[in-house]
Amino acid sequence: MARILNRHAMIFVALFALHFGTAPAKADWHEASSDNFVIYADDREKDIRVFAQNLERFHKAMEFVTGRRVEKPSPSNRVVIFVAGSQKDIRKLSGRNSRTVQGFYIPRAGGSKAFVQDIRNKDGYPHFSTIILLHEYAHHFLISASRYEMPRWLSEGAAEFFAAATFNRDGSVTIGRPAVHRRNELNYAAEVSVAELLDHELYKRNKGRKYDAFYGRSWLLYHYLTFTPEREGQLVGYAREVFNGAAPLAAGKKVFGDLDVLEDQLDDYLGNRKFGAYKLEPEQLPIGEITVRRMSEGEAEIMPLRMRSQRGVNLDQAKELLPEVRKVAGQFPDDAYVLAALSEAEYDAGNNDEAIAAADRAIAINPRLTNPYVQKGYALFRMARDAEGDDRDAAFKRAMKPFQALNKIENDHPMPLIYYYRSFAYRGVVPPENARHALERAAQLAPFDKTLWLNVAMVQMREGKIALAKQSLQPLAFDPHGGSRSNRARSILAMLEKTPEGTKLTGRDIRASQTISVAPPVAADDGE
Repeated sequence: MARILNRHAMIFVALFALHFGTAPAKADWHEASSDNFVIYADDREKDIRVFAQNLERFHKAMEFVTGRRVEKPSPSNRVVIFVAGSQKDIRKLSGRNSRTVQGFYIPRAGGSKAFVQDIRNKDGYPHFSTIILLHEYAHHFLISASRYEMPRWLSEGAAEFFAAATFNRDGSVTIGRPAVHRRNELNYAAEVSVAELLDHELYKRNKGRKYDAFYGRSWLLYHYLTFTPEREGQLVGYAREVFNGAAPLAAGKKVFGDLDVLEDQLDDYLGNRKFGAYKLEPEQLPIGEITVRRMSEGEAEIMPLRMRSQRGVNLDQAKELLPEVRKVAGQFPDDAYVLAALSEAEYDAGNNDEAIAAADRAIAINPRLTNPYVQKGYALFRMARDAEGDDRDAAFKRAMKPFQALNKIENDHPMPLIYYYRSFAYRGVVPPENARHALERAAQLAPFDKTLWLNVAMVQMREGKIALAKQSLQPLAFDPHGGSRSNRARSILAMLEKTPEGTKLTGRDIRASQTISVAPPVAADDGE
């Protein structure tokens, strides 16, 4: 088996312009639970179980091909998948009034969220809805396996390579099939040269307004380097050069040789009728237990509203949503899942006391549910931050109690670790060493949460751990989808290059670094 690159880029929130089939007929809401995923779908038990099995096999296939093993997430840190329905529903949830939005993904500590239209696959090649999910989960897996930031073409080429997986009836999975969903792009869209793939600044300068073949060509180059015997080892060699600080274009010239020759070879490769692929047998992809339960009537009723909350709302949206959630809660006053959703909606709308009351009722009915503890903790922390005088310290101690209870239920839930650190920082008290370690552990549990890693870097700089801060910031600084956060990280890195190890930086020092002139961040994803 050819050697495959095993270090890739961080995950990003992505919107795709793929074409979907008709959504399945409505059925009953079910929850499928597995080692790495939680799936909510208004569909048949059999279909959601098969979908969960396929996703777990995909995870195992990525481990097998890359040679990397990702630590099993804590239950609340699994990827949560909402099967939202029609494209109209997806577009409304996304907040993007665009006909090209077909699905999206949000990385978060304590539960990343994916919103898709359908869980059904054709025989062999997956439904486009699944391709979106697989593409994003590939990013999620690869950054969980390694925090090295990769050039954009390599990040997207790898995600496309794995997203073209097929799930076979015998339980086997095929990795590396042609990316059929990129066929029209490769044949008809504006071509992107190898040099433009490797040098993103060159690509941006030459990019026109029309849709181009960036994603398709990235897949093609990744696939070619993976399966062409004459190029064996070059993908890993290229990545190693980039990891060691070489510019992506310079690394490509050093490892690949003449780029014009590579360009011609890629064009010839695209004309092949047969492409290499890895077929992994079921015994190579052992998966854990899949449990599927039919959701209660109240859960099913609240689910469309819960999806809106879980997507994220601003204050105006929260206040608009709250009456609908309260109405359902009035119909199902003894359903812990409904009360948990009510607690979240009350908190989002700014109602601390109401959020705490709903959370307490949910916990009394089902003390194993985690979200009520989180929402109660959020509300108590907001109240503590507004407290004054002697009551302030006591308020923060009260605010930690729900998180302490949650930590006993789920030791590796990242939110108690994060808020333990914040219980000191919000009071202006220097967090003790174990609180700083707690924040770092939370970031390790959620490597895809880039804001959390930025916070970790800030703590490390204040401690004088300059080398560690650089390591924390590197993936953020060179994230091609990082926007203003990426630019901020780059400016801080520029300051750290001149800062001796052991120098304890103040908040003023860090803020001053934001005035350093740096190259602008790469534009966010515009090709999908």
